[in-house]
Amino acid sequence: MAVPLFAAAAVLVVLPALMTLGLAFTDYDGLSSPRWSGLANFRRMIGDDLFWTALWNSLIFAAIAVPLRLGVALGTSLLYARRSRGVGAERAAVYLPSVVPDISYALLWLWVFNPLYGPLPLLAGMLGLPVTEWLLGPWSARFAIVIMSLFQVGEGFVVALAARNDIPNDLYELAAIDGARPLWMFRRVTLPLMAPVLTLLAARDIVYSFQANFVPALVLTDGGPFYATTFLPLYTYRNAFEFFRFGYAASMTLVMYLVTLVLVGVQLRVVRRRWAA
Repeated sequence: MAVPLFAAAAVLVVLPALMTLGLAFTDYDGLSSPRWSGLANFRRMIGDDLFWTALWNSLIFAAIAVPLRLGVALGTSLLYARRSRGVGAERAAVYLPSVVPDISYALLWLWVFNPLYGPLPLLAGMLGLPVTEWLLGPWSARFAIVIMSLFQVGEGFVVALAARNDIPNDLYELAAIDGARPLWMFRRVTLPLMAPVLTLLAARDIVYSFQANFVPALVLTDGGPFYATTFLPLYTYRNAFEFFRFGYAASMTLVMYLVTLVLVGVQLRVVRRRWAA
């Protein structure tokens, strides 16, 4: 039964990854045959200021979005852990944005943030609050894309909910008998027992964060303003499919993989040391 899954993974993941690895060391425009260039693409990358801007933007996005997404997944899992009337519909509502097509989701938020007729600026004006032109400032545009990502935590929510429901209720009953307050139970019971799952979710979100910002940056801001939302996937896409620098784009993809691997490795190392202590 696993054969179709392994076959699909080999064709859709492993094979393209191997092709990317090979193309990273070539000069290839998609029209002529690839020409071996050695480390020329990587040397070019070192002097490419826009590449470093895109990498920095991606790191900023990951540093802000990953903790917030993890907090939203954890908070919603605790909120909807108890069985009650209508909780199934509420859980489905939390998961629903994760299955909306990326283009449709981005277009919806483009309407929400529109400074002329978007509901968010109109609501701010009705409440007498300063109207922020979300997509026109460098940091406000970054935060707009971060806010978009906070609603697509369906997978993390489901995993965190399962981890919370695996905790025996006897532990909470014993703590309540001893007079423990909810905050103490969260810090001493819930959080330690959910920590391994939350660590895996954080590692998964680091990987996800280097890919999830591509469509919002392309549709909402087109990489602007002032390249503030030119993330590494968007810059890679433009080099490949607008400038036909497939070899150069493959080398940036390889660097993105390596940066992701380093970040996940550092995170897991820090967590292991914390557990050992």
